[in-house]
Amino acid sequence: MSNWIQRWDDRYSSEEFAYGEAPNNYLKEQIEKLNQGAILFPAEGEGRNAVFAAKSGWNVSAFDISAEGKNKAIQLAEANNVSIDYQIGELETLDFQEKQFDAIALIYAHFPAEIKSAIHKQLDKLLRKDGIIIFEAFSKKHLEYLAVNEKVGGPKDIESLFSIEELKADFPNYEIIELEEKEIELNEGLFHNGTGSVIRFIGRKK
Repeated sequence: MSNWIQRWDDRYSSEEFAYGEAPNNYLKEQIEKLNQGAILFPAEGEGRNAVFAAKSGWNVSAFDISAEGKNKAIQLAEANNVSIDYQIGELETLDFQEKQFDAIALIYAHFPAEIKSAIHKQLDKLLRKDGIIIFEAFSKKHLEYLAVNEKVGGPKDIESLFSIEELKADFPNYEIIELEEKEIELNEGLFHNGTGSVIRFIGRKK
């Protein structure tokens, strides 16, 4: 895990924002459909999505393993005159409560392959009944796109990527509002540029 932390600290330590300061398009589109409440951003990095949600009136919590990511996120929040509760560490060590959140936004939250499903199941406990999961991340098919253009970014091992079947297995107690694999164009900062393949999922907890 120390190598994993170092990797992200290195990525977030430069002055530029690795994935830009603007929110992810899908997150922005989906969050605007919901009534504001308490929302959690796992693996939130430099805070672009959390800050957007806070500016939109949400009560925002976030976490990541990278202290450098948190530093950038707090800087971005201050520049936008909002505040976010941003914790550092692995999920099971953090101070979140069962049924605390009305929504959880997993935006390119590519956890290590061996723990990603376990984290999804932990996150489920933090979401209230009728709460919403907003999910966008690279699909297993994305490796084909990465082979053509490394600038599109994303994990290079298939186990860290997602399938529709995995999402159904990880979130079985959800009404599926949307679940699809889709080719999209990314233009997010330094590390998400070009055509890629993603899984998009909107689910309501039963």
